[in-house]
Parts: sequence; structure tokens; C-alpha cells
Amino acid sequence: MPTLHREPQMSSNTAGEESPVPGPQRRAVIRAGLGGAAVAATGITLGAAGPAVAAGPSAAAGTAGPPASRHAGGNWQQYVQGPSSRTVRPTGVHSVTGQVTRADALLKPGGRTTVLKRPQPPTPPSWPAGTTAAASSSHAPNNGNDGRPRTYDASNAIDGDPDTFWNDDTIAAYPDTLTVTTTAPLSLPGITVQSNGDGFPVDFTVETWDGSAWQPAAAVTGNTTARRAVPFAAAVSTTQVRITVTADQNTPSGEFTRINEVYPGVLPADDVPRVVVDFGKVVVGYPHIRFASASGNSPGVRLAFSETLEFLTERSDFTRSDQSGVPAQGTDQYAVPARGADWQDVKGYQSGTKVYADGLHGFRYLQISLDALAADAPAAQPWGEVAIDAVWLDFTAYLGTPGSYRGWFLSSDDDLNRYWYGAAYTNELVTDTFRPDDIDPRGADSPTLDGKLVLQDGAKRDRDPYVGDLAVSARTLYLTHDDASAAARNVLADLADHQRADGWIPPASINGYTLPLFDYPLWWVTCSWDYVLYSGDRGYASRYYPQLTKVLDTWYPSVTDADGLLSKGLNGTGGYGDYAFLDRTGRITYYNANYVQALNDAASLARYLGHSADADRWAARAGTVADAVNAHLWDAGAGAYLDSSTGAVRHAQDGNSIAITAGVADPARAASALAHLDATTVLPYGNAFMDNDTIFGGASQRVYAFTSYPELLARFRTGRADSALDQIRRTYGWMDRNDPGTTNWEGIGPDGSAYEGSYTSMAHGWSTGVLPALTNELLGIRPTAPGFAAWEVRPHPGSVAWARGQVPTPHGPLSADWEHTAKGTFTLTVRAPHGTRGTVAVPTDGRGVSVYVDRRLAWSGRKATAYGAAEISGYIVLSGLGAGSHTVTVRPAR
Repeated sequence: MPTLHREPQMSSNTAGEESPVPGPQRRAVIRAGLGGAAVAATGITLGAAGPAVAAGPSAAAGTAGPPASRHAGGNWQQYVQGPSSRTVRPTGVHSVTGQVTRADALLKPGGRTTVLKRPQPPTPPSWPAGTTAAASSSHAPNNGNDGRPRTYDASNAIDGDPDTFWNDDTIAAYPDTLTVTTTAPLSLPGITVQSNGDGFPVDFTVETWDGSAWQPAAAVTGNTTARRAVPFAAAVSTTQVRITVTADQNTPSGEFTRINEVYPGVLPADDVPRVVVDFGKVVVGYPHIRFASASGNSPGVRLAFSETLEFLTERSDFTRSDQSGVPAQGTDQYAVPARGADWQDVKGYQSGTKVYADGLHGFRYLQISLDALAADAPAAQPWGEVAIDAVWLDFTAYLGTPGSYRGWFLSSDDDLNRYWYGAAYTNELVTDTFRPDDIDPRGADSPTLDGKLVLQDGAKRDRDPYVGDLAVSARTLYLTHDDASAAARNVLADLADHQRADGWIPPASINGYTLPLFDYPLWWVTCSWDYVLYSGDRGYASRYYPQLTKVLDTWYPSVTDADGLLSKGLNGTGGYGDYAFLDRTGRITYYNANYVQALNDAASLARYLGHSADADRWAARAGTVADAVNAHLWDAGAGAYLDSSTGAVRHAQDGNSIAITAGVADPARAASALAHLDATTVLPYGNAFMDNDTIFGGASQRVYAFTSYPELLARFRTGRADSALDQIRRTYGWMDRNDPGTTNWEGIGPDGSAYEGSYTSMAHGWSTGVLPALTNELLGIRPTAPGFAAWEVRPHPGSVAWARGQVPTPHGPLSADWEHTAKGTFTLTVRAPHGTRGTVAVPTDGRGVSVYVDRRLAWSGRKATAYGAAEISGYIVLSGLGAGSHTVTVRPAR
């Protein structure tokens, strides 16, 4: 799920420390098993579970081994990315700063220890009595995030207490000024600006007053540290110093200027001892550190986590404390006792209301610093000595090992194999138990979900199950680990149990099941049919049929206009959002195409349960809505469906793609719409979800793998397999070869960036559509009746030479193995479990062919001879294949 609007939050902590970037620094990438040998800092480190990809757009992708060999049997297991056990250790040390010895010992538990040392800092200088401070603006007093009454006046910046700070009152608006005035001239060699770990000035100037005018003294640009010494070219005697800030760090707490202290002097460099360890790929669970010993002053350790190096700073890329209001400055804290400790990072305070840790994290990089928040004194001190024996992660998500995969995929294309298993691993990371302490703190906890296996949206955030995300992630789950399909059922059932009286179904538990989304009740209908289709769970279908009827026959009719189209704004829905909280209203193609899909899916479910009248009624309504979409939302000039019938003209990926997959578009419209997307949305890192920027700036540069999934299906199903493969290689290739590698991002922004900066989830289940696309479309296996009682195998090979794979079904595994040779022969072997029957469709490549089933002629080139063979849309379709192994051979007709 993308970002909810976040109100600026006031931090109640200060005490930042030196960034790992500026100043003297030792950097090394140390690989386990190499005896601590140093290699290039931006190199690639390989762990037992797979490649660790260096950061940056130019970084090369790690490979999982040589291309698979079909004739050698093909080792799909080599691509599996999950850890081999729930104890996950780092694969390398990325960097070291300050007084750290034997950093590589962190990779080899038992034996030597890694030691971090930091001397007690000297008392900083203070301003003379009578000194005052004034600011361009100051935030109003409040109770802070920790409930303590706080002020944010300019005087906080000179009071000698780093736990208080000045905070301006103009979020992301500049300039912000702070002026310090003394009662008598003071000779200054420079100043030191101590800021906040979750908000510091990035660009600022320092001026001094000469008695008649302000004179420039120094300028700072691109600052990345909370404590910044600013020396002057020469000592200046002055009674006033003015700091003018023109840019600040943008954090989850808002883009404010926060200055804790301005010291009258240049404080010496204080290299905080730090080690950054690399786990090789995104992992999720409870960090665990075994401390061998510590000095007797309760030295503090601060942990910062990040999925990418880009956003690993003095704070984590994201913590739940950012949202819950705990004053932790984006890090987890621990005060190490002298005797050492075996410490697992769990949510809560270590000492009263001091020394807070967030608990579970999703991350690739872990930064360990010998440091403490000023507010945590005296329980934790920012100096002393700490010896660490071992670092690891207690992995909490689904443990996807070669032995746990019940569905798999392998092809002649090594990249596609890697993307498939990267998506599988991404989905494993979000398949986890719903626990109150590590889900979204914004009102998402629910007693009806606590302790149950669920499909979260992301590994690091939001960690709340959203039903729209299940439209992709649940299919990924069914095709890999159907033993965990309860993770989808638990979510679908829980949301149905919280249906509103008017029929609306909530998208997730967040905000006490009240977050108003317009599209997600439709996804609940489609996901319910998907679940029944893959699982055959008739009990679920019967139990929640009344909720399905109510949402389709009560709520959606209440937001339907006179032409039969859904229109956001009717019945008080003007403020409702959707999957991306887009500011669009009225008749939207995406909503209405989704409505058609949901009505047809509901009709299928109704027929399964024997409710034929409901099925006929919903199917008829689907046809009416489809006709209205074509009549009112087709833009003949552009040759594509409008995003909205009102406002600026634009054409969206979501509506155009789902119009095709839902059967709204006829073949001519489908071809035209896809051609329009080809002409207007193609980027090096995927296809944009809008063809222009009229809905917001940069929309035409944003890629969602979530909405790319139906476009992939549309391309495969309309005979454009190679264009689907091209889109896959651009979208998933970009994510695979850029930090953090392997996993699938929530969204991609301009120039291939993480679309919402550090807040972006880099392991998001809704982005795993490459997996069901390759299994259902390229390999070609799909259920056509609940529980795979009936199935279809219809490969869309494109330029891929061969593919093979297996899907789990309630009856046992169903597998397909095909090869497309250069000589024009296509061979497909299907192995079906007992209790099932299916249809096979094999491509003709636009020529006359003869088709054999188990050496028996089924199609002679002109007519059927067995299996009800028929030539339909470039395929020979064979029906009535039962259990067992069947080999279908396609040869050019003679």
C-alpha cells in the first residue's frame, strides 16, 4: 500500500552525532570466510543465501548461477533466496567509522570480539550570561511525541541542554533564521551547530554583525550530519551571529529546521564509532546482538536500519516510532551492562521511559553506533567501550527453503528465473504473524487478527494486510506456498467480518477498519474468487456470500450514476481514496473496469454455489457497465480509455490494462490502448502508470509494479508475449540490479529512484506480479474451476526457448514442461493430478500445424481428429485431458 498522508510530527529528542560520510573514515567490505580480507567498498558480497547487490544505478546484478539447463534437469533450487534457517547472519561488513577494532569478528560468532570505543567528550563551551536568541518563527508549544510539555523557542538553541531545541513553524518553507545576541562583543573562531537526528539543516549560511551590517562568515551546503562544526576564515569579534537555513533534512517527522544547540566555538571532531553490516538482501525479524562486555558507565548503543545504503544515515530509513510518537529519533537504543548481555531487539523501554527500541525491522543494512540520546541520560551514556561477540537476526517471516516450495518455475532465461524467485522471496517476507507490537501503529491492531498468519503489505512498513495488495500477493502465495494460503483467507475473512452496515468493506484494519478507499471492496470480491479458485474452499465461499451480495447489491449501487457507471463523489465518497490516494473523482475507467471484473468474478462464485439467478444478474450488470465504459470513457482521438471523464485529459495504466483483462475492451480497442501505452509510458525502469503529469508532478515518471501486473497480463493474453517480457525485464531488471537487489519495490520514481524516498518499502508484496505472470501466462497454468478441478495450460512463449514448472493444487501438483525449438516444433508435457480435468492450448505460430497428443493425431492441419481440437486465436485447443501425463507435440503441417 502506498503512503497515507503524514502530518508533521515534533521530535522530543536531540543529540545527533557525526555522519558516517564526512571526515576520516575506514571503509571495507569484509566477506565472511575470507579472513577479514578487504575488497572494494562498492563491491558485491556474496552470502550463502544469494547475491548482495551494491547500491547505485550502475551496480551490476548478482547472479544466482549459470543459466538453467533443461536437458540436465534444471536446478531451480539454486534460485531460491530465502535463508536456510531462522537465524540469519550478516554476509559482510560494509563500512567502519571511528574507534572500532576487529569489525569482521561480527561475521564469525564465538572467538574474537568487535570492540567500539569512544572517550568521554569534553564539556562544550557556553554563551555568556545575558545572551538571547530570536528566530523567524517558532512552533507552538505542545506535549511532544512523548507526552511531556515542550516549547520550541529560539532560546532552546543556547540553553546548554541538547534535549531541548528550536523548531521553526514553516514546514518546508524557507528561509528560516536564528539570531544569537550577546551583551558584549565575543571573539569567535567559528560555531558548532548541534541539530536533531531526525531533522538537521542541510544548507545554511552564518553571518556576523560588525556594528552596522551583516557580514558573511561561512556557508554550508549538503550537510549530512547532526553536529556540524563551522569554522570561520579568521576569528571574528561580534555581538550577533545569524544562521540562515535554506534547506533541511526531510524526515518522517517533517521538513523543519531543528537546532538543539549553537555552541560558541569549533568543537573537535567526534567520530562516533560505527559498524555497518550487510545482510546481503532485505530480511525481516528481530535483530539480536550478543554483547561480551562493556565499560561500567552504561554505554549506549544506537541501531539504525535501512533497506538501502542511500537512506542509511544517523537514523533508520523508517521506524514505527516515527508514526507512534515515541521520541527515538529514528534509531533503536540499548544501554549495555558491564557484564554484557544477550539482547534481542524487542519493542519497549529498557529503563522507565528511557532507552527505547522499536523491535522488529525489515532491512538489509544495520548500523551499530556507540552513542546515546541526550534524553536517555543517565540510563545510557554516549561514550565508553562495548565488545560485541555476534550479530544476527531472528527471522520471523515465512521460511522459504527449497524443501518448502510446492510450486516452482524454471526457464531458458536466467533473468526471468531470478525475477520469479526474487518475487517469491519478497512475498515470503510479508507472510508473517500479525502481532500488535510490529504492525502499523496507526490504529491497525485488531484482536480478531492477533496471532494469525497474514499477508502484510510490506516487510518494513506498513505491516498491515491490505486487500488490494492481495490481488497480486495472494496469487504469488498460492503458486509457491499454498500450505500458507490461510494467510490470505484470514485477511479476507476478517475484512468481511468488519463490513459496514451499508455494505462497504474496509481495505485493512488501519484506523480501526475505517480508512475510506473506493476501489478496495472490489478487490475483496475478486480476491475472494481467486482464493476459492485456487483453494476450492467452499466453506469460505458459503460463509461470506452474504457479504459479497451486500457490497455488490447495496454499496456499489449507491455510488452508481444514471448511466450505470460508478462515480466517485456520489453518496459522500468525494474524500475516498484508492490504492495510490489519487485526487481523481467522477467516472474513472479503473474503478469501472474493476467493477466489471468483480461482477464477473462474483457471478462465477455464485454459479459454484448454485445461485444461478444472482450469477445471471451480476453477469448482465457487468455487460451493462462494460458497454457504458466504452460509450463514455473511450477516447477515440488517443485510442485509449480516459482516466476520468472529468478534468484534465490523461490515460492511465490501471484503467486501460484492466479494461483489457476484464473483457471490457474488444480486440481492436485492446490493441489500440496497448499501442498508446507503448507510445507514452515506456521508461528504462518499467511503464509509467500515467501518460502525463496532470494528476500530480512526476506521475508520468512513476512506475507501480502493482498496476503493471494487469498490463503484463493484457500483453500476454493479446498475443504480445515479447512486449510483456520486455516490460518485465525493464521493471524487474531495474529492481534486481539496484540496491537492495532481489526484492520488489513498492514504487519507482523519477530516474528509477525509490518513489517516496526513505519511506518507500523495498520489499512489497503487491509488486510480485512477475511471478503469477510467468507461471499463469508464460508457462501457462491456470485454474478454471475451484480447487483446480478444471484447469488450463496455455503457454505464451514469446522468444523464450523453454519453460517448466509446477503449481500446487488441493489434488496434488500440476506441472507443465514445454520447449519451442528453432526447427518449428513445440512440445508440451502436462502432468495432472487425479480428480482433475483440463484443457491444453498450444500455439500455432500463425501457420498450419499437425498436433499429436501422446502420439495420437488430434489435429490434422485442417480438422479435428481427437480431443475436440479447435483452432482459436492462434492456438489449437484440446479439451478433456484427464489425470496423468500427456505430451502434446506441434509440428508444421505437411
